Amino acid sequence: MPDIIQRGLYYEEFVEDARYLHRPGRTAAEADNVLFTTLTMNMQALHLDAAFADAQAPFHARLMNSMWTLSTMVGASVAQLTQGTLVAQLGFGDITFPHPLFAGDTLYTESVIVDKRLSSSRPGQGIVQIAHTGRNQDGTVVATATRSVLVHCLPEASA
Repeated sequence: MPDIIQRGLYYEEFVEDARYLHRPGRTAAEADNVLFTTLTMNMQALHLDAAFADAQAPFHARLMNSMWTLSTMVGASVAQLTQGTLVAQLGFGDITFPHPLFAGDTLYTESVIVDKRLSSSRPGQGIVQIAHTGRNQDGTVVATATRSVLVHCLPEASA
């Protein structure tokens, strides 16, 4: 029997307008928030100071660091879309956080392939634009972002 290796998609395998549901979701923990926030030197009281956030902040609770939300949302897509086929991350755009994410919420991510084109300067590689959406357990959108990635073409297609 052949070995089957889990991997992301090659350029030719991306289908425009296809929607990928990345599962399982990821339940955000308070420890995630504290660790990520302190590792990235973001001393925002909204993430670290319960007395401040509970009493003075508009949501009366500490918020998950939005960069944790973005990173986790993109990370959830890797195994299904870009594991082992990514050449480089090219950029992000249109990042929004329309609703807060809190410790105890579960983040579910979906990705839509918006556009793709072969690279004009890198034979055997293509550029894919992906729109990511993160929702909490209630289906409320908590984050969106578009991402451009450079991926390999199928090995036999680039030979």
